[in-house]
Amino acid sequence: MMRVSAAASVQPAAVPAPTGSSSRLAWLDALRGLGALAVVAEHLLPWFLPELRPYWFSLGVYGILVFFLVSGYIIPTSLERHGDVRAFWISRLFRLYPLYLAVIVLVLAVAWWVPVRGEVPRDGSAVAAHATMLLDVVSVGGVADTMWTLSYEMVFYLLVTALFLIGGHGRSGLLSMLFAAGSVVVGLVASGAVVAGAWPAYLSCAVFVVGLGCVLQGRLRTASACVLALMAVALLLLSSRVPWLGVAVLSVMFAGTAIHRWERGTGRLWPVAVTTALVAIAPLWAVEGGWWWVQADVWFTTIALAGATFAGGMALRGRRLPRVLTWLGLVSYSLYLVHHPLLKYFVEITGDLRRAERPYQLAMAALAVAVILAASALTYRYVEKPMQALGRRFARRHAGRPGAAGRPSRGLRVSGRRAGRLQGGADAGVAGQDASHDGVLGHEERQVPDGVRDHIGQGDAVR
Repeated sequence: MMRVSAAASVQPAAVPAPTGSSSRLAWLDALRGLGALAVVAEHLLPWFLPELRPYWFSLGVYGILVFFLVSGYIIPTSLERHGDVRAFWISRLFRLYPLYLAVIVLVLAVAWWVPVRGEVPRDGSAVAAHATMLLDVVSVGGVADTMWTLSYEMVFYLLVTALFLIGGHGRSGLLSMLFAAGSVVVGLVASGAVVAGAWPAYLSCAVFVVGLGCVLQGRLRTASACVLALMAVALLLLSSRVPWLGVAVLSVMFAGTAIHRWERGTGRLWPVAVTTALVAIAPLWAVEGGWWWVQADVWFTTIALAGATFAGGMALRGRRLPRVLTWLGLVSYSLYLVHHPLLKYFVEITGDLRRAERPYQLAMAALAVAVILAASALTYRYVEKPMQALGRRFARRHAGRPGAAGRPSRGLRVSGRRAGRLQGGADAGVAGQDASHDGVLGHEERQVPDGVRDHIGQGDAVR
């Protein structure tokens, strides 16, 4: 989210001349790489180097804001470019689920050594919630701590699909402001999930499977997509673990879309400024709050840093960026999913490092990072990449079948030179893009600087 003046929102920013698909997209990978590093640091420092952890801003929240801005920036326009709802969902399913399921299997396989988190129900509701990825919006803990943000990615996909099919996808700025205002209102009235119990997970799983099946098959596609979107919003408001935060996350993602439309000359930027202001005040009087990272000074600083990082990435688009950052962005989904379980296993072997000598702490932290990066490279190479390729082949095979394409885009009503600019700019800008959709912050973050508890229980054992 970027703070801008009303005058600046009138004219779109100049878009640098394209220098090739990879250079146009490198800034997005670099942003994901920075976000991934921030999240790894958020989870590593309390276990290895607690004295170095910053408390003037939240590394983890900073990372997820950057990630969600990137997702919001690229996902809707990618769907609009191809105009094929089936291909979009096939891509998403093959992109997200293979590694997600592999990590679940890993965590369960070693549960005899490091038990599964206590927040995961020991009944069928956990299976249902993990099957849909709607974990946090049905108040179910993920087997890996970082899986909670995938809930909001999935809600966003469901909303974007329905908006695309009914022709409402061009109103990103309005949607971002509505969700931002909603986060303020919800924060004032809701202290947590209004609808509790296991049945939201079971019901949402049934609706998700049937509805998405209809979307993929082209049967009652628009009606099914709308039902899924309405269900997602209802869950967000009524059964989320922290409702105001979930609504704020959706506003951030739609703000990312609004930024893209402004950049391409099809929207204004002032709604992003309004969204930023509303999200900034959302937690200040929220009933469910009190965490150190939503204190006014920390929250404002975190939002400002995330916005400045995204703006800096946009300013550098089309330029050569450090390969290490773009590589980190490439493997960021693997990095996001595998790093937290690996940190738990690492600490289980080394023991509590918080009171160890500084050289030993540094050495173990460096070794842990090396292990995480190596594991992320391997899972990207042997899980993510092959399954993405399989998804592309599967999508191409079904592209010509009846019902494959969605309803033509009606939300971007442009003509003449502006339409040509949109076709040659926005379409090229998303060509070949497969955003990482990295949700990345451990959720139960109620620790305070004087008693860092992050993911370490009272007995100094990793949960």
